[in-house]
Parts: sequence; C-alpha cells; structure tokens
Amino acid sequence: MSYDRQPYRTHRRRRKARAGRLGLAGALTGAVGIAAVAAAIVVIRPSGDSGEEPARPSLTGQGSTVAKEPSVPAPRTGPPINFTTPEGYGYSLAAVKAGTGPRPLGPTKAPPSGTTYAYADYVLTNNQRRPVLLDYPADLFMPKAQVPSSAQARCMPQVGIPDDMCTLPNNSRIRARVDGSEPPVDEDGTMMIPAGASYVVRIASELPVKEGVSADDLRLFVWNARYTSDRKGIELAFP
Repeated sequence: MSYDRQPYRTHRRRRKARAGRLGLAGALTGAVGIAAVAAAIVVIRPSGDSGEEPARPSLTGQGSTVAKEPSVPAPRTGPPINFTTPEGYGYSLAAVKAGTGPRPLGPTKAPPSGTTYAYADYVLTNNQRRPVLLDYPADLFMPKAQVPSSAQARCMPQVGIPDDMCTLPNNSRIRARVDGSEPPVDEDGTMMIPAGASYVVRIASELPVKEGVSADDLRLFVWNARYTSDRKGIELAFP
C-alpha cells in the first residue's frame, strides 16, 4: 500500500514545487511590471510638477554684437501693436520711420545708378516677464511700380496686403538698445530677448528700388500667420 501511494505523494510534491516556482516567477514578473510602470510615470511626468521656475539664461559671456550697439532713449513711434505666437511668445511693435539710402545697413554693394535701397525702423519689445525668441515680425512693403524691372519677379505680394504693394528680399538688424535694455542672450544656440527689453530694428531691402521712392511710399506690415491668424496684414503706422 505504501508503495502504491508513494508516487502520488511525489507527484503532488512536484506539483507544489512547480506551483511554487510559477508563483515566484509571477511575483517577480509582477514586481518588474510595477517597476516599469513606476519608471514610465517618472519619465512622462511634466518637469513643471516640481513647482520650480526654469533657470533663466545668463547674460555672462553671451558675446552678442548687439551688446556693442548704443543705448538710446525711446524714439517717437506710431501706436504700438501687440502680437502673440502659438508658442506663447509676446511682442510689441511700433513703427519709427522709413526712408531710402545707398547703405541703410552699413557697408554694402552700392546700388546701380538711378536706384537706391528702401528701409524702415521700428521698436521691437518683449512685453512678457520671460525671455522670448528673437524674431523680426515686420516686413517692408513698397509700391510695385517703384521696383525696377530687373527685380519685379522678386517683389512678392502677400495675402491681406494691398494689391499694388509687394515686398523684396530683405535683412533685419538691431540698431540700438532702448533705455539701456539688455542685449539678446544665447539659450542653447537660440537667441532670446530678455524680459522687457526693447530694440530699434532696421529692415532694409536687399534689392534696389527706384530712386524716386519716398518715405511715404513705404509701409510696414505684419502678415505672417505666426502673428496674425486671420490672414490679414496688420499695418504698423508711422508717427
């Protein structure tokens, strides 16, 4: 009898041992799964949960050439207009003046005889309490009739701008810091405007216009969809 029952007890012990091993494996698997879930929660948790403000970029050693630009009193401007990008960057823009000249941005190739370059100045302000991307929202427009035939194909109309106006390829540059504003800072390779800083920006055409163009012919518009969502150009009025 004892011999007949021994295999049964051995088989039962084997089942218990196998069940124990399976239970241990399941427990380990469960523990690993819980750890993985916990790790996933840590990874996807927003960094702002700590309640700490992100570190502001340092001005030390920023090396921007803008730091060498003069500080000037706030110039007389037209009405300022505020703009906000989808990323939440806020800017205030106000037109200062427009004009023409052979070298509006310093030493450049002289324009052909009978032509000149167009330019306009405006004040660009970061109206937020944090740094914002250094960008140049305004574009310079001139009457298409005042563009030489050699540059007509490069003078582009834009949606929401009067049909007789177009914009040539252009460059924008900070000409001065307003009321001692801090220069732009380099934040991981991206230039940012410090909180509250204001600059006088000059935008100038890369291609010449006819010499007869007057300051009254030139206009500043903000038309890019990043700044105006209704596909309508917003004019910056001169004082």
